[in-house]
Amino acid sequence: MRHFLTLKDYSKDEILEIIDLAVTIKKETKANIFKKYMPNKTLGMIFEKSSTRTRVSFETGIYQLGGVGLFLSSNDIQLGRGEPISDTSRVISRMVDMIMIRNDSQKELEEFASYSKVPVINGLTDKFHPVQLMADYLTILECNKTENLKVAYVGDGNNMTHSWLMLAAKIGFDLSIATPIGYEVDSEILATALAFAKESGANITVSNDPEVAVVDATVVTTDTWVSMGQEEQKEKRVKDFNGYIVDAHLMSLAQKDAIFLHCLPAYRGYEVSEEIFESHSEIIFSEAENRLHAQKAIMVWLDQRRDS
Repeated sequence: MRHFLTLKDYSKDEILEIIDLAVTIKKETKANIFKKYMPNKTLGMIFEKSSTRTRVSFETGIYQLGGVGLFLSSNDIQLGRGEPISDTSRVISRMVDMIMIRNDSQKELEEFASYSKVPVINGLTDKFHPVQLMADYLTILECNKTENLKVAYVGDGNNMTHSWLMLAAKIGFDLSIATPIGYEVDSEILATALAFAKESGANITVSNDPEVAVVDATVVTTDTWVSMGQEEQKEKRVKDFNGYIVDAHLMSLAQKDAIFLHCLPAYRGYEVSEEIFESHSEIIFSEAENRLHAQKAIMVWLDQRRDS
């Protein structure tokens, strides 16, 4: 049995195998072919943090695979009322076939998974957002950008940045990160990524200069400066992130046909300009749709290994 908690736990071949499965499942979905890969299976979806894309994509995804999704907020279960994580995990995992968790703590997620009898998927934590990166790489593949790939990430050194580090280090592409001073990536996660990069050949650089990061990039990406739970920091963050907006000037430093990705929600005028967002909107919303297809592939892949 395997969990999907961080890309650190997956090899390049395994990541690409899931991506290939996502390509197949997406083609089938577009042709209105809905194979029951997971008939009568139940996905428990635990949400300690609200979401648009994560809930819709997982709930729709498990339904299209022939199963059912069970939405569980922190108000619905004892986990939000002081029950030990180990107890909640041992109870729920005896009643469902797979669990997706979106919460504030990677540590708690990993504790939950250690007690679970079924596969656990990370729907987002404070440290990683691996399902989003699978959707992002699927989008890059569809845009024919996987060859000589250089990704430039501009913004906060957060869960998205950490996930880009893991994907680049495992797959072996170039990644250039620019964060403001005081918002750098986690040093331990960076060290882990650099160790993997020695094996894959990935070229990973970090700096505080967005213009340097974006030069010759084939993909430019960012994330909101103010995530859920950081609203009281908005004024300070907007000031600290001055100069980190992905606008026409910054995109002009990338390759001429570079694409822009955003995991959403996007705040125009802050991390991205209205002009850049709208000129790349078709790709961005395809990226959002790809959460559905990539996550269906993750669920099927995990389910097949559980049953094998």
